[in-house]
Amino acid sequence: MARRGNLFIVAAPSGAGKSSLISALLQDKPADMQVSVSSTTRAPRPGEQDGVHYHFLSVEQFKAQIEQGHFFEYAEVFGNFYGTSKLTIEQTLANGIDVFLDIDWQGARQVKQQLSDAVGIFILPPSKAELERRLTGRGQDSQEVIAGRMAEAVAEMSHFDEFDYVIVNQQFDTALTELKAIVQSQRNRLARQAEAHSDMLAELLSR
Repeated sequence: MARRGNLFIVAAPSGAGKSSLISALLQDKPADMQVSVSSTTRAPRPGEQDGVHYHFLSVEQFKAQIEQGHFFEYAEVFGNFYGTSKLTIEQTLANGIDVFLDIDWQGARQVKQQLSDAVGIFILPPSKAELERRLTGRGQDSQEVIAGRMAEAVAEMSHFDEFDYVIVNQQFDTALTELKAIVQSQRNRLARQAEAHSDMLAELLSR
């Protein structure tokens, strides 16, 4: 019997390095891991492809899928809807592929309510000063915008205790090693191993 994939929910304040850690984990493009592709009503940006970066939907299509219970979680952000497809994730997990959800704590809470064995991982910066340095170092935002992002970060970080694991991203390589260890430990849990190796276990334990 093929193993069922694990669903990993990864959340963090902006600037903590969440997306970089997920990208590094998947840089070799392992066949048994992938990032969930969200659905959105916003227009594609230059270079974005439907089904690769997002599933691009009209507002009418998105609302119809809400009514049909299609999403694990969804939210409206700056006038556009974003959501995580329940059917797509279930099919991917059934095929033995681990899925990573890059969402905020509110989305994480919604997913966990529907799929209790999802694994929540929260990424923290080592300090407020370092977080502000990273946000400023991007060179993309004004001080006013950065101050707003810092306030949002504090609000986001206050929910760290709703997750199963916490990684402090002080040294990137260390944080990546810890993320890999969490993934491997989840794969090695008794229920997962018993499911994946049921035939082998039956043969080993036969008298």
